[in-house]
Amino acid sequence: MTILEKLFNDDRAIELPINIVVMLVVGMVALAALVAIIPPPTKNMSVTIDSAGEQGAGMNPGNTVIVDSATAGAPFTIDVAISVVDPDGYPVRNANVVLRGLGGVATGVTNDAGQCTLTTVTPGGAQVNLGSNQNEGAMDLTISANGFYDFEKTDAVIVVRTS
Repeated sequence: MTILEKLFNDDRAIELPINIVVMLVVGMVALAALVAIIPPPTKNMSVTIDSAGEQGAGMNPGNTVIVDSATAGAPFTIDVAISVVDPDGYPVRNANVVLRGLGGVATGVTNDAGQCTLTTVTPGGAQVNLGSNQNEGAMDLTISANGFYDFEKTDAVIVVRTS
């Protein structure tokens, strides 16, 4: 018997492709089962900026902060109160809230009522600053909570200097 006849009559190599196909099918079933048990975030948050204002000057309803022209070039502190609810109107608690822009940062976590007051002077924050030739600016708001899509709003808070 020649070597060529031995090669064509050997049936041991047929097991390798069958094993690969079986492992591939089992792996795909396991991956599908794993993906099926991961719950996707299915809810959107509804965010309302209740009031905003310069610290010491009081807060006004809405998302606009009006600062005096005497603060030209000097850093100042702002406060922003927000409310976060789910589509059914129930408060979203323990949501991480970040307000940033104009050189300032404020972070906070919503309480059991879904409310949070952000102040740009906190241990983790920095004061807001409008340049000497800048009469207005905007700050961005980002909110994330478990079970919800992340909320991002550019120009969420508007800071305006009166002349």
